[in-house]
Amino acid sequence: MVVVTGGAGFIGSCFVKKLNDNGINDIIIVDKLGTDQKWKNLLGKQFTSIIPIELFREQIQKGMFGRSISSIIHMGACSTTTERNADYLYDNNVEYSKILATYAFENGCKFLYASSAATYGLGENGYSDTFNPQLKPLNMYGYSKHLFDCWILSNSMESKVIGLKYFNVFGPNEYHKNDMASMAYKAFHQIQVNGYVELFESNTSDYPNGGQVRDFIYIKDVVDTMWELYQSQTVRGIFNLGTGVARSWNDLITAVFQAMGKKVDIRYIPMPDHLKHQYQNFTQASMDSLRSKGIYTQPTTLENAVSDYVQNYLLKPWQYI
Repeated sequence: MVVVTGGAGFIGSCFVKKLNDNGINDIIIVDKLGTDQKWKNLLGKQFTSIIPIELFREQIQKGMFGRSISSIIHMGACSTTTERNADYLYDNNVEYSKILATYAFENGCKFLYASSAATYGLGENGYSDTFNPQLKPLNMYGYSKHLFDCWILSNSMESKVIGLKYFNVFGPNEYHKNDMASMAYKAFHQIQVNGYVELFESNTSDYPNGGQVRDFIYIKDVVDTMWELYQSQTVRGIFNLGTGVARSWNDLITAVFQAMGKKVDIRYIPMPDHLKHQYQNFTQASMDSLRSKGIYTQPTTLENAVSDYVQNYLLKPWQYI
């Protein structure tokens, strides 16, 4: 039995499809479906049951699953970077993760979990996935992910887990994420409604307007890499998962316009004062660790990824993986 927490979410649901494609259907989805459209991410997928988060947490603590779980794919977390309730984030993203990891260690099952590039903060300590306890995340979400990484390392468990620091993931099945959806998704809708896209002006002379860069990675590349890691019997540790190539916001938005067959029209608006001193102008994953393990394959180019997303999913409309 495979458990996928956050299995109705963006990355989780895409990985459930990958499991199905490889003949794995005995899956427990742990998630809250709520009142939005997240449930549509499960359409066409094969699984055994859907269990609410609180109930699953209670059941696993009571030992109700015995040793029946072979793998836990822990994608479930509060990923809202603007969430202010630090107690909730600590309980949900740290303590809950500890419970699942402890079960996995005690019962000999595989444990793959989502960390985040948000742990790197402004990047003042670089973007190497060689562990650095001095990282300074910009928000409590990033800090909660960092705290769990620290717990894994402090308990010498890195040789038993696969942790992934996801960079800027975009693609199908993110439709329910609202403000947390990718800029590729938001730009598509801005273009449909307004015919143009608004980006923040630069807050420094080091970068032109729209020239701030991110490591954008397509969901299909993410899932392919996760599957390679899932199959591996030897590769363990906490790794970055990006492309290793930083591209600008202008590049991303231009690719969306081109995929829609429209003239590029990017307009720049003042950056809000509260963001000016904590805005990331540069993120780029160091991919040396995964590549040294022979796991990481060549990612899809930004232009090809955006084209696939727009033409085969957003314009259909809203096709799902």
